[in-house]
Amino acid sequence: MIPFLDLKKINAQYKEELINACTQVIDSGWYIQGNECNKFEEEFADYCGTKYAIGVANGLDALTLIIRAYKELSIMKDGDEIIVPSNTYIASILAITENNLTPILVEPDIYTYLIDPNKIEEKITSKTKAIMPVHLYGQTCEMEKINLIAKKYNLKIIEDSAQAHGSYFKEKKAGNLGDASGFSFYPGKNLGALGDGGAVTTNDKELARTIKAIGNYGSNEKYKNLYKGINSRLDEIQAAMLRIKLKYLDIEIKKRNQIADYYIENITNKNIILPKIRQKDNHVWHLFVIRTENRIKLQNYLSNYKIQTLIHYPLAPHKQEAYKEWTKEIYPISEKIHNQVLSLPISGVQTLEDTKKIVEVVNTYD
Repeated sequence: MIPFLDLKKINAQYKEELINACTQVIDSGWYIQGNECNKFEEEFADYCGTKYAIGVANGLDALTLIIRAYKELSIMKDGDEIIVPSNTYIASILAITENNLTPILVEPDIYTYLIDPNKIEEKITSKTKAIMPVHLYGQTCEMEKINLIAKKYNLKIIEDSAQAHGSYFKEKKAGNLGDASGFSFYPGKNLGALGDGGAVTTNDKELARTIKAIGNYGSNEKYKNLYKGINSRLDEIQAAMLRIKLKYLDIEIKKRNQIADYYIENITNKNIILPKIRQKDNHVWHLFVIRTENRIKLQNYLSNYKIQTLIHYPLAPHKQEAYKEWTKEIYPISEKIHNQVLSLPISGVQTLEDTKKIVEVVNTYD
């Protein structure tokens, strides 16, 4: 079986370093908000090119805390609107509604799967306070156009960079393309922890201070609570794991690009629609997503050849029971994408032999 993602093999590459890092944390006797988290925040901020990074419990919390902090700073309030792509993973939208703001869905480009900047402006109202571009599957959105719109209407840009660690738009990396950005370190990400984890990056000192306080029970100083906060902190062991893996992230991205290049150059089946990229550095290939008319048939076909695939994501957000108020709304491009996408295996430990086999089998499908 060619696995979709072999996490055991991925982490085995760094096993000795990970064990040593974990041992150091255990021996330190300090497990929350210690040196490892502080160092990781510094290193990740430096990697993204931002002034600040704040470790949090997971990617959803990262986005939720950004919006919550903007509310505490009186930049947003209940009932305000945030523009978000209609084909994103549900977490992007959950972060908005958790803060009692309203998500305004905008259709994506059918080929890049990213929010279509040409459709944003028509959705802006007097209540619009931010745009949330989602760098889906590992490719950055068209940030030049989005930034111009945000500047014109005085809107914040909250990047959802959960799948885009290390991706560039021109000279800047994801996480440094707007006012703030949320990252996930879920184990399956290109930069994955060995459990849950997340981070916020920003160049805004006051925003960073506020997010850090809210995620620490609303406190910047022990037993002095400025806000009705929550507990959302990146623990020392996960920070230590991430510090090791961050050193190898660019190598991981390079290997993923090699696999993606091979797929794009060699998959010739006319029944398959390949992903579109604007330029190579824009994409870090967290996922390699193809489209086809009958993806279940293709998935079963590949499974018969012992090739594991996944669907990201089978149901559009407006079709989810959690948002049943939207179920009668129609977003045809998103619905087409969600009905047709299939993710092929891709990772830094995938062999050329396995990649060739996947291509050969895909090309024989009819």
